Amino acid sequence: MANRNRLTGLDSSFLHLEHDAATHMHVASCMVFDGPPPTHDELVAHVEARLHLVPRYRQRLAFVPFGQGRPVWVDDPHFNSRYHVQQHALPRPGSDEQLKHLAGRAFSQQLDRNKPLWELWLVEGLEGGRFAILAKTHHALVDGISGVDITTVLFDVSPEPAPTPAPEQPWVPRPLPSRAQLLADALLERATVPAEVVRGVRAAVRRPRRVARELFGDVRAIGSFTLPGARSAPPSPLNVPIGPHRRFTWVEEELDRIKAIKNALGGTVNDVVLTTVAGGLGRYLRAHGQPTIDLRLRAMIPVSVRSEEARGALGNQVAAVWASLPVGETDPVERLAFVRGEMEGLKESHQAVGARLLTELTGFAPPTVMAQAARLQARQRYFNLVVTNVPGPQFPLYVLGRRMRSIYPLVPLAQNLALGVAIISYDGHLAFGLNADFDALPDLELLATQLGEALEELAVAAGLPPRRPARRRRATASENGRTTAASGAAS
Repeated sequence: MANRNRLTGLDSSFLHLEHDAATHMHVASCMVFDGPPPTHDELVAHVEARLHLVPRYRQRLAFVPFGQGRPVWVDDPHFNSRYHVQQHALPRPGSDEQLKHLAGRAFSQQLDRNKPLWELWLVEGLEGGRFAILAKTHHALVDGISGVDITTVLFDVSPEPAPTPAPEQPWVPRPLPSRAQLLADALLERATVPAEVVRGVRAAVRRPRRVARELFGDVRAIGSFTLPGARSAPPSPLNVPIGPHRRFTWVEEELDRIKAIKNALGGTVNDVVLTTVAGGLGRYLRAHGQPTIDLRLRAMIPVSVRSEEARGALGNQVAAVWASLPVGETDPVERLAFVRGEMEGLKESHQAVGARLLTELTGFAPPTVMAQAARLQARQRYFNLVVTNVPGPQFPLYVLGRRMRSIYPLVPLAQNLALGVAIISYDGHLAFGLNADFDALPDLELLATQLGEALEELAVAAGLPPRRPARRRRATASENGRTTAASGAAS
């Protein structure tokens, strides 16, 4: 049997993508809470009381010698929760701009592979009687969908903390495997597990018509994913070599307003979101003198292929589709119509199925070959940016009785990708989290402003009243505590 603690091919590929200091493959979020912050000791004790519900959070990676197998998760004998739950404070006045600056710094740091791949930063001193928690988890450990589910383990659904069932016995780390044991286990698994595939083939022979039908569908799906048009993207200022430093900002809107737009103009919430991103990018490129006539940037959109039975399980069960964003279309209604047609076409093309099948094949690839393939894919211009939309809980969450008011997500950047857009809905709000290379997009807040303007443009086309000024100000604060010249010029 396969080692259940061995990383899957997809999980392992996120490690290979993180092969230098410039790329960080952690997903992250900035969560803002109402009320006074808990003490560091209180938060540490709260997390420790629930760690037995997520045992992977006490495990670190063990690498197979000579690259003869994918890494495995092993108990960390030196686990110390205080290393992972850190305490920080903002200087006065504790503005959102200062929080964004700290988040950018926090998200610029790679996670230590010699320790469990997660961190929580408790941030005190946020103005308005608030505090924040910055969360980082390596993509090899968790994807966006399961990440949202896992937060329900660490958070409560009411101000009164739910009683946590005590572990059956105190946690004692299992002994670390030796290098020889890691190598022997990997070689034995490689030699024996393929027998399961052989048995599947024998069973398939007894159902030739069904297998032929399924095989034809699989080939068609993979073909839709690997057509020449899916392997190229136009050049853009978003596709440049990146460094290790990041800027982080956000735009937030009421979810009901997004739904009102889609109800009036058609499509889905996701269609409205992608149309907003396309509109904001078009405005941003034109502000920098970039021609956008007939320009369509290609977005890689991760989609969950996790079954309902697997929700809440750690690890990645995600595929991807590539969609064209009509950044050159200045009419918001026409832009939405294009996006609607694009997304409907992707559903019919079986592209996500093809991506999942290719993902599953990585489980059979030798690790050294998979590492090179992951790096090659990162260097190629398959897409211009990543846009991911994760549905969050539509009810408030609490930590130690404090209500989480907002959550702003982050998707990591790969080589030659200077911008990532992550979207999450939570408790009646929808937030765009913008993660960018520090040098490639020095005026990231200008893009945040223009995303808000593109969304407002859709709202006007849908016949909605103008949004409240307070929401607008919140979406256009300057990032990293400083005002950019571009933002001033745009205003």
